[in-house]
Amino acid sequence: MASAALRKKEILTDILVRLPAKTLVRFLCACKSWSDLINSSSFITTQLNRNVTKHLHVSLLCLHYPDLKRPFEFYENYEDYPDLKRELEWSLFSNETFEHCSKLNHPLGIKKDYRVYGSSNGLVCISDDKLDTKSPIHIWNPSVRKFRTLPMSTNVKFRYIALQFGFHPGVNDYKVVRMLRVHKDDAFAVEVYSLSTDSWKMVEEHPLWLKCTWQNHRGTFYNGVAYHIIEKFPLFSVMSFDSGSEKFEEFIAPDAIRYWSLLYIEVYKDQICLLYYLRLFHCEEEGMSQIEFWVLQEKRWKEMRPFLYPFDYYNVVGFSIDNELLMERSGYGNALYLCNYESKQGRETGIELAISRNDPEQLLFVFTYIESLILLNC
Repeated sequence: MASAALRKKEILTDILVRLPAKTLVRFLCACKSWSDLINSSSFITTQLNRNVTKHLHVSLLCLHYPDLKRPFEFYENYEDYPDLKRELEWSLFSNETFEHCSKLNHPLGIKKDYRVYGSSNGLVCISDDKLDTKSPIHIWNPSVRKFRTLPMSTNVKFRYIALQFGFHPGVNDYKVVRMLRVHKDDAFAVEVYSLSTDSWKMVEEHPLWLKCTWQNHRGTFYNGVAYHIIEKFPLFSVMSFDSGSEKFEEFIAPDAIRYWSLLYIEVYKDQICLLYYLRLFHCEEEGMSQIEFWVLQEKRWKEMRPFLYPFDYYNVVGFSIDNELLMERSGYGNALYLCNYESKQGRETGIELAISRNDPEQLLFVFTYIESLILLNC
């Protein structure tokens, strides 16, 4: 009898786990047994693992101009184009067809611009578009309409440098990393938030190689580690900070890198990589441009075959879940374009990305979003 009930539960789980998160939320009201099953940590984990391993229920989370009309060439100044002054939207687009799926409204109903600072396993970290130490930070699951507001930090003497979010598999926890500086003496500190304890921890100790004048540029977050490009003139390095062990490491960038504005740090096939573009680079293939490409292997940068693409005007945005390079074709408006490293083929998406009103160099406007039920039972 018990085995029959267990078998019935397994069959029900196998059916329900295939459904979208929004459907599962509606099924919470079907009956108590279904609600208990869907709310269970084992079901939430099973549903997430299935979506991650099979790339199911995946979307592109984009800050974009809704229904943007082109062309732009009729305007002498690109910024004078009237549609670019309209309200921006965060939306989910199909990862396969690029069709618009849903608009995301701030969980608190706030109308002013907000920014996404990381996406991991169905959770997104959001805060003010223009950050300071008093900016509220929220971890939000749009699929189940649940969120958590992080406790405020008391370290108001610092000013903001960078905010990042993601999952740390080594400690099985979601982390928010906030890097901070002091105006006068350029003192540096790091705060780490743990979702499991709902608390912040200040990390003030850092290695000697960071105790010098340096400038922070672009960054990425992978497997619980925050990576940042830092400039210690005339050299460039990648600084890493493990949000679990709270350890720093430095990786000197290749000698060929001279300009931070042309340098991007991303994750390609589970490896940290550097992408570096110069118009002066010679490309042997006619009609193609190239990006110099390195991956971090055994704490050393390994130079790979250049990344070739068929357009001159671009900004690197990141990589898709299928390891295609996401590019913003700025010479043709802000159209999101995908380019495959192996085949050198590209695809149009029809998505018009936004331009940052506060920081033109900030390009974190596209994220991979995988549906999950996390925060459902918190």
